[in-house]
Amino acid sequence: QLQLVESGGGAVQPGGSLRLSCVTSGFPLDYRAIGWFRQAPGKEREGVSCISGSGGMPDYADSVKGRFTISRDNARNTVYLQMNSLKPEDTAVYFCAARRYATATMNPGAYAYWGQGTQVTVSS
Repeated sequence: QLQLVESGGGAVQPGGSLRLSCVTSGFPLDYRAIGWFRQAPGKEREGVSCISGSGGMPDYADSVKGRFTISRDNARNTVYLQMNSLKPEDTAVYFCAARRYATATMNPGAYAYWGQGTQVTVSS
């Protein structure tokens, strides 16, 4: 059974950092693109970052460029999202998702498998 499990969310003050992890099981992580998405209350799900199956060509939403870094460890079946300089507008439920293919995209509709999400709250 294909599964993705996120962890690492929590409550932090503005300017703080969190590292989200996405552990996958049931399928080899190699050759599969992984994306991170978020959804705030009353808003649509939006792409945050994505990375190709090979680990190359990461992409970021303009709102997080220079603050967030995506990385993957295929040997551990884990993808990370390091989030620095967090802002209140980063508050959302964060999801990781996997494609059937290696090419990464920020379009959530292109992802077939989703985790349950982890809450990130940035507030003073």
